[in-house]
Amino acid sequence: MPTTNGTTKHVLVWDQPGAEQKAPKKKGWYGTRHFVTLMLFFGMANAYTMRTNMSVAIVAMVNHTALPKLPTVVTDECADNKFSNETQHDNHKDGEYLWTTAEQGYILSSFFYGYCITQIPCGILAKKYGALRFLAGGMMLNSLFGFLVPTSATFGTIPLIIVRFIQGLGEGPIVPCTHAMLAKWIPPNERSRMAAIVYAGAQFGTVVSMPLSGILSDMELFGGWPSIFYFFGGVSAIWSIVFFFTVYEDPDSHPHIDADERKHIINTVWGAGGVSSPPVPWTSIGKSMPFWAILIAHIGQNYGYETLMTELPTFMKQVLRFNIKKNGFLSALPYLAMWGFSVSSSWVADYMISHERLSHTKVRKIAQGIGHFGPAIALIGASYTGCNPALTVAILTVGVGLNGGIYSGFKVNHLDISPRFAGILMSFTNFTANMAGLLAPIIAGYIIHGRPNQEAWREVFFVASSVYFVCNCFYLIFASSKRQPWDDPSTDAPPTPSTPKARNVAETAH
Repeated sequence: MPTTNGTTKHVLVWDQPGAEQKAPKKKGWYGTRHFVTLMLFFGMANAYTMRTNMSVAIVAMVNHTALPKLPTVVTDECADNKFSNETQHDNHKDGEYLWTTAEQGYILSSFFYGYCITQIPCGILAKKYGALRFLAGGMMLNSLFGFLVPTSATFGTIPLIIVRFIQGLGEGPIVPCTHAMLAKWIPPNERSRMAAIVYAGAQFGTVVSMPLSGILSDMELFGGWPSIFYFFGGVSAIWSIVFFFTVYEDPDSHPHIDADERKHIINTVWGAGGVSSPPVPWTSIGKSMPFWAILIAHIGQNYGYETLMTELPTFMKQVLRFNIKKNGFLSALPYLAMWGFSVSSSWVADYMISHERLSHTKVRKIAQGIGHFGPAIALIGASYTGCNPALTVAILTVGVGLNGGIYSGFKVNHLDISPRFAGILMSFTNFTANMAGLLAPIIAGYIIHGRPNQEAWREVFFVASSVYFVCNCFYLIFASSKRQPWDDPSTDAPPTPSTPKARNVAETAH
């Protein structure tokens, strides 16, 4: 608008709390925010390669022949299955370590305990000191200790467990800091597809890591299984360096971003208050039903997903006598389906917001309904497949594929209700959800103990399906995509001229 001296002052408009944001469409198909999205995608992919490569490497590390053989409990319900485990031979070469099944479990789980511990602290610290340095530093720590895995294994299980635990500590900041970066860089009308692209890196990393780790473990030319950790550790270290020197904390601090793109992002994300960092309103967050809706949905997601990914293969082995893990292509199908659906559905979600004029809240609930009701129905269907592993694989693939709808549902919802505190919100929901996910195999083991038959497994699947259903219903009732009143920049204390917030407001006048 015109000022008294004849210059034009560009006023940044921000929708008031309680109103959903409608951003003007930005011209151009590629900008700095898209580069940030691409880098975050590769960061998420690297994180999941470092998380999953141990599960493949440990098969090559252990001397299975020398281990005492424990009786495997199976049922006779599908004894005539033509896909029986007995017909599938595993010709891999035995490793050098005599680790019991229990010791292998401690080694594999040590990473996730470290991963959970740093979620909340790093989410809070990233709010104060910036997400970028914690994201890059965490991945570098993960990578460097990945190089130490082969050496630590020669000293025994305890040193290896410590190294994997520290790797988990390094990966803890990845999800909350990624969410904080997305909140600062991505306009509301682009969040569905940008966030889905970034988090689809998890499926991409898993699909790449599992088969490639298997190939590297069998290649004596490159040293066998140790090359798994050297290769993925090297790739992750390179990403950390490139990310740190090419990506900036937010558009306001980027020296080379196009001025129109900077103004567009700050206008639609931050509003007239500019890029600000007020104290965390803990009490208001604790009273916020939209936040609790996201938390409950996240809990349901992790519990159900752990059941889908860890328990269905066990069911197929114990009851159907078919081990999906011995079929590389089939084991990758669910991840590929989820990857494809998460990205494609996110584009549809943003189209519905931008062109069909549906509210953010309605789109989030539609996507979330598909993302949780889909696998809930699939789990029930899988419990009635009888002795048909092919049908079970098909249902698993469809169920996990539809689960990709969550990336346009609750997974991006933190960014809607509170752009400034999105990383902290994600750290809390991700920590709680991971703890809930650890209950899935425990409860399943309790239910099927002593009776690994179809009836017991049906109970396991119905429990997971019920969790999906109940948590999703809670989300559909209480969720919202409206920016919450406790994240209203207009209520912040007046900034001093030296603060970034004040500088940003001043720079809009020229």
